[in-house]
Amino acid sequence: MFLRQLFTSAFIISALLLNAQIEEKQLDNLIQETLTTFDVPGISVGIIKDGEIVYSKGHGLRSLTNQKDMNDETMVGVASNSKGFTCFALAMMVDEGKLNWDDKVRQHIPEFKLHDAWVTEEFTVRDLVTHRSGLGLGAGDLMFFPEGNDFTVEDVISNVRYLEPESSFRSEFQYNNNMYIIAGEVLKRVSGLSWEEFIENKIMKPVGMVNSKASYNRVSDRSNIIDAHAMTEGKVVQIPHDWSAIANPAGGIMSNVTDMLTWAEFLMNDAVTKDGERLLSEKQFHELWQLQTPLRVGKEDVYNSNFRGYGLGWFVTDVKGGYKQVYHTGGLLGTVTQFTLIPDLDLGIVVLTNQMNGMAFNTVTNTIKDSYLGYENRNWLDKYGTRNANYIKYNDSIKAAVYTKVKDAKKLKSLPKPEQIVGTYKDDWFGDVVITHDEKKGYTIKSKRSSRLFGELLPLNASTFVAKWNDRSYDADVYVQFTFNEKAEAVSATMKYIAPITDFSFDFHDLELKKIN
Repeated sequence: MFLRQLFTSAFIISALLLNAQIEEKQLDNLIQETLTTFDVPGISVGIIKDGEIVYSKGHGLRSLTNQKDMNDETMVGVASNSKGFTCFALAMMVDEGKLNWDDKVRQHIPEFKLHDAWVTEEFTVRDLVTHRSGLGLGAGDLMFFPEGNDFTVEDVISNVRYLEPESSFRSEFQYNNNMYIIAGEVLKRVSGLSWEEFIENKIMKPVGMVNSKASYNRVSDRSNIIDAHAMTEGKVVQIPHDWSAIANPAGGIMSNVTDMLTWAEFLMNDAVTKDGERLLSEKQFHELWQLQTPLRVGKEDVYNSNFRGYGLGWFVTDVKGGYKQVYHTGGLLGTVTQFTLIPDLDLGIVVLTNQMNGMAFNTVTNTIKDSYLGYENRNWLDKYGTRNANYIKYNDSIKAAVYTKVKDAKKLKSLPKPEQIVGTYKDDWFGDVVITHDEKKGYTIKSKRSSRLFGELLPLNASTFVAKWNDRSYDADVYVQFTFNEKAEAVSATMKYIAPITDFSFDFHDLELKKIN
């Protein structure tokens, strides 16, 4: 409380923003312009430097519906910034002798199986949390995304065996959430606590994260919580919260700037709480930030980085002059967040938003970071603003061209008849997808297990349709490509997203739908 009173003093703030090129008023103005440029209703931002909070504010609105202001206490889903908590919890179990990072997963979850038998036997707890499984980006995410499905953790464990790898085991980085769901189950089995109970009682409580919860459905006081927002049909609108509880170990935590700054301070104090309690051994804490899966540093890198990769729940790189940076981002439908630490500078930056545009948080984080690293003003707002406008224009042009073809397809005589494609199609891990037809309403497509995935199925040509989901905030329409037998009857179907703006967790391309009736 004392620190929160301190930061309200302009004098103290000026003193603590030592060596920073950006002043408080400049940062206020930047964030306000960021809200406008990227159509973000609200952003909350925090900076901690040398153990002191030097900035902690909310800007804009927490919700377009209730028009209430965003502040540094406003609860936001931090999404994949939860992964660092999952790995911290596993490391605590290593300290207790209940787990080793290189334990085989089947030692703790005997029923665990992957597509390849050898990989199944060799797969370790470390492999679960380092995105090197060989599975493709977001493979299997439709088992928890979007919310409203009936999949369980047991289903995820059972179904990952049907996901075919895209690369060989441990050879490439491919981000995967389902492995974190399974890691959460490992934690449950070795600790005797649910993932949520462990995170709240063993980490958040001693660290001092007094307002945070491990899951959206565990937040009882919602008087100061965001609504999610997304660009929908050219306009930003409020959308329902979207995250299935089974995926909490991958991205379920609800927090705010104040608590996330507390988390940052704790981490930069070598996992020692304000009360002097060490929650993790020096050895295990050091392990979390060691490179496990390397990533390429491109020639266009703007921070003169020499290395980049993924540790245990964290991205790790170096920035100007060799300063180690530990960071992560997070994204839900309608929310994106960014958490950045430069321990060598004792600097932490938190940016939480309620609209799913990552260029907004990059603008704010990079500007703050540059001020401490000594870069001249590189005008990230203009750079990312231009890039964002061009990207939206590019995606809109793709979608417009497709729907022009859909409109023109009504004139084609070679379109399949309803009896050729109507029926139930089954995927081994996703379950049944049903296609129906009504003379007046046309075709519909619906997932049996993910109730919010339904929409129109619009003819495009003799073998391809377009699935236009009823929830337009998804921005995830897909081609549906049918394969026909010698009788001109559909026997299978595959899907492929129309525009690259589609979130990778809509992994429709991983489905292999076979017609069963």
